[in-house]
Amino acid sequence: MAPPRVRTASVPRVRTASVLALSVLLTTTACSALSTPPTAQKPDYAPTTAAPTPTKRAPATPPGPAALTAAQAQAALVTEADLGEPWMPTQGAATWHDGLLKATTRQPDCRRLLDTLYAEEPFGADAPARAVIGLDDVWNESQLRHQVITRPPAELDRTLAWLRTLPQKCARFTATTGPGYVQGVQVVDAGLPEVGDARQGLRVVLTGETPEGEPTVLTMDMVVVRVGDDALGLTHGGLGEVSADVTQAAVQLGAQRLTEVRRTGRVQV
Repeated sequence: MAPPRVRTASVPRVRTASVLALSVLLTTTACSALSTPPTAQKPDYAPTTAAPTPTKRAPATPPGPAALTAAQAQAALVTEADLGEPWMPTQGAATWHDGLLKATTRQPDCRRLLDTLYAEEPFGADAPARAVIGLDDVWNESQLRHQVITRPPAELDRTLAWLRTLPQKCARFTATTGPGYVQGVQVVDAGLPEVGDARQGLRVVLTGETPEGEPTVLTMDMVVVRVGDDALGLTHGGLGEVSADVTQAAVQLGAQRLTEVRRTGRVQV
């Protein structure tokens, strides 16, 4: 079977980006003592029983993490209306998704990174999202996927700690696609606004050629932001323009909405 053809990047149209703003959002007691009057006689007997010892109660077990409702998680997502033209609900995976992202390498951490980008599951396949949305940029053929998830903070922090190591461990490496085409991969930190309790972003650039010898450059942003025991995960990538401004605006608005949803109420599940 012939390998899938990968469309090369086209010259992106110029458009005006809107700026999304983020508005962020002890008593005392007294006691007294009674003394025996000086003329009072002392009792000529001793008490036969001791005062009862108060029973110590075991501390209550704190409740486990509460989850957002499906409606609350959905309300925290960024939509096409927030991003404006040319964004619309996704029409399915782009051709470059299987053609270029389905690749592997020998380094374990770098291979895990490629698998994570391909699956678009920064928290792992065993951590289902509470809500997710996919959007397409019809001008530049880029795609954005935003999800909200509830996990224990320690687990989310482990994911963040791993992501922070990748600009050093996987700064530059080579990856091979299914048909055998070799790509050069570069991984750098992605600048993010100061949102949430913890955050990490990566920009991954895969450079190669089509079967016809035409150059390809696939750019992928991947971001995780923790807000308490909830988190947002975002991927944004394509062969054309992948605007860092769009990534940052979506992260900022998504983190703001997740923070507000957490304030309005949660349910125990």
